[in-house]
Parts: sequence; structure tokens; C-alpha cells
Amino acid sequence: MAEKEIFEYVDTSNIDHKIEIAPEDIKVIKLDNSIHETKFKTKPTTFLKDAFKRFLKNKSSVVGAIILGILVLGAIVLPFALPGDIDSTHLEELYLEPKLFPAGTGFWDGTRKFSGFTVAYDTVNETPGGYKKSAVIEGSLETKETLINTTNPYAYGGYVSFTNTIGEGDATSLYSYPTDIDLSTSGDIIMNVVLADTASTTANQLGEYEIVLNYDQNLENTLVLKSFSKDYGEISINVSEVLRENNVTETLLNRASFRFNLKKSADFASQLLIKSVTFNTSNEELKNTLNYIGFNDANAMVRINRSTDGKDNTNYWNCTGTKGVYASTLVMCNFVYDTYEAAFGLSEFTLSSLDIDEYIASGYLTYDYLIGPDSLVILDSAKSPITRVISQTYDDKLMVYTLQCEGYRYLQLGYDSMPIYILGTDNEGQDLMKQIFAGLRTSLLLGILTAVICITFGVIWGSISGYFGGNVDIVMERFTDILSGVPWIVIMTLCILHLGNNFFTFILALCLTGWIGTSSVTRSQFYRFKGREYVLAARTLGASDFRLIFKHILPNSIGTLVTNSVLMIPSVIFSEATISYLNLGLQGLPSLGVILSDNQQYINSYPYLIIWPAVVISLIMISFNLFGNGLRDAFNPSLKGAE
Repeated sequence: MAEKEIFEYVDTSNIDHKIEIAPEDIKVIKLDNSIHETKFKTKPTTFLKDAFKRFLKNKSSVVGAIILGILVLGAIVLPFALPGDIDSTHLEELYLEPKLFPAGTGFWDGTRKFSGFTVAYDTVNETPGGYKKSAVIEGSLETKETLINTTNPYAYGGYVSFTNTIGEGDATSLYSYPTDIDLSTSGDIIMNVVLADTASTTANQLGEYEIVLNYDQNLENTLVLKSFSKDYGEISINVSEVLRENNVTETLLNRASFRFNLKKSADFASQLLIKSVTFNTSNEELKNTLNYIGFNDANAMVRINRSTDGKDNTNYWNCTGTKGVYASTLVMCNFVYDTYEAAFGLSEFTLSSLDIDEYIASGYLTYDYLIGPDSLVILDSAKSPITRVISQTYDDKLMVYTLQCEGYRYLQLGYDSMPIYILGTDNEGQDLMKQIFAGLRTSLLLGILTAVICITFGVIWGSISGYFGGNVDIVMERFTDILSGVPWIVIMTLCILHLGNNFFTFILALCLTGWIGTSSVTRSQFYRFKGREYVLAARTLGASDFRLIFKHILPNSIGTLVTNSVLMIPSVIFSEATISYLNLGLQGLPSLGVILSDNQQYINSYPYLIIWPAVVISLIMISFNLFGNGLRDAFNPSLKGAE
């Protein structure tokens, strides 16, 4: 479509023009309508109502406010509402996993999963080594055998690795504890030795050895049972026959000791691998004695200490070389472990007669010390910590009975039911959830007080500097520049070192330089608005400086200042957390920074001790940001009435 052409006609002839209008050409309209003032259809509103309305339209800010409100409410209520205390150590409740659902559900159920076959399996008790069998989730146990060359309390079998040093000289020896052997009633004594050979092991440098028998009080009499050789495998020696061949007629061999001598080599450290040493004879008593000093489990033999409680162990084998273990079997396992059942479930514990008397007085049970364990009668099974008494002893000096009992640990600890910790417990057995929200309360209080002081002083300083300008502004800004040039962490450290790391020292240290940012923002806003027409008009009408600052200029800066002020609180919390990593955190009060600092060492073993405080401090930061952005838009006067 072609554009319309516009023609402009200019009359330059100065000729009068007459336009005739007939009465019928004029028509009056809206004769029936009256013109008058009408009532506003919308309700009048105030600045705060309008700001609140605009804030609600910002959905992300509303979400941030809700999250912030929940956290603040939790910080106020939960430290008082949750049971237990965070001032003492609870040894029975260390490192309990977070629990919200029943054990075995596989998620947030208070269980700990052990994978990668890193836990040794106790084949004797048929449970992971060091863990309660009843707390292992049924069906979760997996096992795998592996060979190790070191001793382990849960390993078995293998070979005793007897090694000497490189060089010339006397042979090194591995010998048993001296034992009296009575030959008067015994039949032939058969010594059975099983040695590893190169075909059955991957060991190198198997050396030349001999087996001898030393006897008499001074171990001076020596009888060669097997001459030096490299015969490996199963060896059987008739000790009695060798004794007869050498005319040893004593019926009692005093302090007899069996000895393996291993020749030294100038080229390599020779080695002898012994799987077992056992004895056989018709005299059962002598057989038991000899087999006590012998061994058929190399791992167990090497683990025997020379003495226990100051007494020699008669099954200990001494060594002038190096004694170790080669190729013992260790079973490793994977499993899922219920930490709450392990801590609070059925277990054995020791109680004194004072504890038992208290339970009797409470009406939980009856017990007669003169009769013993069989006299136990449970009167209230829901409250009695004891289900049975295993044994009873009496201390003559203290004049008290000590009872070894079996029962439910949570009742013995004073709980009515098995406790549940939603966020788990820490290295002192304290409820992590209660600790986090108590720390959040401290951190929020620290942040709010610091923010109020810094904002108040910063607004006053920045208002004066920005409003008056000139020399006043120059002097105040140079002072601010000097103070801001000092790192806050230096100021914080000096204050803490001289005044102690308490709550009020932290506020003082944070406030010394924390107001500078607010004053800078305020100053820039005053330079922005003080030359506007409405300010000049108010000054012309005689408005005072105080009125101009707080009535006309500052309200227009409130949006920016609110955002800056709200974000100061999480900034203070982060500053406290930072200083806590230098071991200068708050003392005597829990805080998020102290919790994160104390638990950072458990990030690999118990990651929830770091994850949960980190989640809370992250939510604080995010919610304050969202909330501050909403307040900035809501309190911006230029947006009043805007949709």
C-alpha cells in the first residue's frame, strides 16, 4: 500500500474567507451525561504496602525468604527442642550415620556401606573384624580371599618367614621356648615339619638349614636331628630314635628347645619358610606339651608376644634373624553396617552393684547377689537394660559386686527408645543437627549484630561525606583509604591474639573495617541524587540538611543499601568460617565456621560431617542473595506503582 501524501496549503493572499454554518449542522451530544468527580476504583496504598506487593511478585526472592525463614526458625527452636547435649562427649554414639528411614532401605537409613574389600573378615566369629555380627545387614556380606606377607589378627595359615642377613659367620637361629620333656613314659616322639619349596611358593633364595635339639639347664647339649641340607616339603623326624642313636639315656630333658639353624650366604639373605611344626607321641600329656610349643598356624605363631603381663609365653619362638609371615590368608569383605544397632542394640556391658541397686529401686528387676546370675528376674522388660547376667565378681577392696551383663544399650544409656539422629553424630558423639543449628544461631547473631553496627556507622559516614563534599569529603575519604588498605584478616588476627577469640572480639574486629563498603555505596548514592531538581527545590523552600539527607536523598538510595546490607550478614558468616581455618575460631560457642574447621579432617571417612554444614552455609548465602535482590527492587522508589 502506498504511503499517504500530506499537502500543506499556505494562504498568502490575505483574502477574507467566509464559512457559513447552518444551525442544523451543529449537533449537541451527551446532553444526558453529567460531568463530576469520580471515586478511585483502586484502594490507596502506602510505600511499604506497594514494596511488599512488588516483593511477592519476585518468585525467586519469595523462595529465598522462605528458606531463610526456615533456617532462622530452626536456629531459634532446634537447639532447645532436640534432646541430648553438645557440651560433653558421648563415647557410645561416635560417628552414627544420618538416619531418617528404617535400616536396610538403602537411603538415609543410618547404615554405612563398606565396599572395595577393605575390611578384614573374622573367620572365627564369622563377622567383619571388629564389628558386631548383629549389626551387619542380612544378605549384604561378600567375602574374598587374599594372600598377605604381614601379620594380621584376622589372617591365618601361611609360612613363618625366617630370614638371616647377608655375610659370612655363624648361622642364625629360630628356636622354641625351653621346655622339660619327660621320656620315661613316652613312646617315640615324632617331629613333623612342613617347609615350603620353590615349587609351591614364589619365594626366592631358600637357604640351607639344619634342625637341632638343645637340652639341659644351660642348653649346652646339642643333638642334631637333621643335618644341613636343602630338603624342603614335608619332613618327619623320629626324635626318640635319634636320642637312642646318640646314647641319650636321661629320662628328663631339662629345658629342651628345638632349633632351626639357617646358614648365612655372602651373596643373598637366605630364607626358610616353615608352614608348621607338630609332634606326635603316645603320651597324651607330653603330646599336648610339645604341640603347645609347636604351631600349625604361621600367622598366629608370629603374632605371639614374648611375654604377657610380665610372664613369658611358653609357645613363643625366639629368633636371631628376622621373623615374619609369608603368604598367610586374609579374608576381606564388603558389607552394610547398621551403626545404630551397633551402638544401641543388644550387647554386653559391665555394671556395678550400685547400678543394679538403682534398677532394683526403680522396679525394673530383682537380683540376689548371694545367689548370683540365676537370681535375675525382669519386672519391666520395656525399661530394664539387662536381659541376663553373664557373670558376677566381688571386689574385696572396694566391697562392690561387678556384673557382666547382656542387654539393650540404649536403655542402659537412659533412652526410652533407640534414638535417631537425622544428620548423624560427630567425632564426640554429639547430634550434628543440633550442633549445626546452634552454630547457625551463633553465626546469624554474629552476622546481624555486625551488620547493624557497620550499616549504621557506614550510612552516617557516607551520608556526611557524600552530602557535604569538598574538603570534608577529601579528609574522610583519605581516612577511609588508609583504613581499607589494612587487610581485614590482619586486623582480625591481631584482635584475637590480644583480646581472645570470643564473641565480642569477633564483632569488634569485623566492625573496624566492615563499615567501609556501606559508606562507599552511600557516598556514591548521595553524589548521584543530591543535585536532582527535587532536592534543589526542597533546599530552596528552606529544608534543613538533616531533612534533605534523611527525607529526600537517603530514601532513594534505600534499594542499593538494603541489598548491600542483607549481603553483609552471609559475608560475616563466611569471614568467621575463614578465620576458623586458621584455628582462630570462636571458643566456647558453636559456629558454622568452627564446625567446618573441626570436621574437615573427616571428609574422606565421614563426608556427611562436612556436607551438612556446607549445605546449610550455602543455603544461607543463596537465600540471602535472593532475598536481598527482592528487597532492592521492592524498596526502589522509582518503581512505586509499577507492575
